[in-house]
Amino acid sequence: MNQSGRHLALRIILMMLLIPLLAVFGLVSTVMLSFGIRYPYLNYFFMNFFWIVPTLIGMHAFALLFLRIRKRLVWLVTAFLLVVFAIAGGAVYGYDRHIENLRVAERGINLYDFEPFRNNTELARLDHPASLALSGTLPKLDGATALYPVYASFVEAVYPEGGYSPYGNTVACSKTHSAYERLIEGEVDIIFAGPPSSEQMAYAERSGVELTLTPIGYEAFVFFVNQDNPVETLTVEEVIGIYSGSITRWNEVGGHNASIEAFQRPPGSGSQTALLNMMGDTPLSVPPKELVVGSMGGIISTTADYRNHRNSIGFSFRYFSMHLVQNESVKHIALNGVYPSSETIIDGSYPGAAPFYAITAGSENPQVPLLIDWILSEEGQTLIDRSGYVPYAASSP
Repeated sequence: MNQSGRHLALRIILMMLLIPLLAVFGLVSTVMLSFGIRYPYLNYFFMNFFWIVPTLIGMHAFALLFLRIRKRLVWLVTAFLLVVFAIAGGAVYGYDRHIENLRVAERGINLYDFEPFRNNTELARLDHPASLALSGTLPKLDGATALYPVYASFVEAVYPEGGYSPYGNTVACSKTHSAYERLIEGEVDIIFAGPPSSEQMAYAERSGVELTLTPIGYEAFVFFVNQDNPVETLTVEEVIGIYSGSITRWNEVGGHNASIEAFQRPPGSGSQTALLNMMGDTPLSVPPKELVVGSMGGIISTTADYRNHRNSIGFSFRYFSMHLVQNESVKHIALNGVYPSSETIIDGSYPGAAPFYAITAGSENPQVPLLIDWILSEEGQTLIDRSGYVPYAASSP
């Protein structure tokens, strides 16, 4: 073989050595996905593996075989591109985790405290192995933030041991609005949430999807004010008046002579839908942009500290605001003179009590009805009770 042929063979060998390096990147990406990382932003290389790999190989081969460029320079350029992808991707990953941490803090709880199979003390558990053990193609779950501790306890009880991140593929917590979208679009099998809003029902109808709501427990829709607000109770009619705009000052309901700043949540969120259900046929007032809070944790902290005033009111669900987020700067108020508690939910005296559901949309996974039947069994209802909610069988609102 002459010198030119040897150089060509060497270039081909060097080019082929690049392929295993690229394959390692692809393998790491695959491993990440297999562990349920829903947004694998480790770097741009992983995000665009199927077009970056052929592009780099093609560029490298073309430069080595057809361009009169020193092969050392070609390798340096290739290595530089890989480093750039790694650095830029690492920055994206770090930024994404930072934003996710902000979201967790904004929600007011760290969902990882309730992740199944992590030996955490927050998650409700049975005193014995569950009578149901799922395997194979597991039902994919999603739901409201406030209900994540409940369905995470279901997962630990009946799913095979493994990694189930709250932001994973099998078990996720993307909040009520996104959970309904994912259910209707067929991305998940069951979601755990309150009833759908009219917009969510319309979206399901347009998509040709029928939602099936199975009540599994009861929760209380609650209102809270700044701790310095003297108001201790409101009637349902007064709440409707505040949120319709017909009552605008606290002295109209026994408080200070100050304007009422009534916070709301975005349309489609579980608590906003609960508010609309309470309003009935009375139109909800359109709030200023600054009075719409994007998260459940945010509406609690904002009500507590809004401009250092004592004139704000917000709403949430009892378990979330009383147990998951314990903010001493807010005070929960009674409705019609009845304070929200497990006892008043069970006896039906608290007017803001409402069921929450396991919701399906025609999933063909045969394990879905098995899981729902188990949730309604004594074992499933025990986990609901130990999670801090009222079991469906125990309540009579």
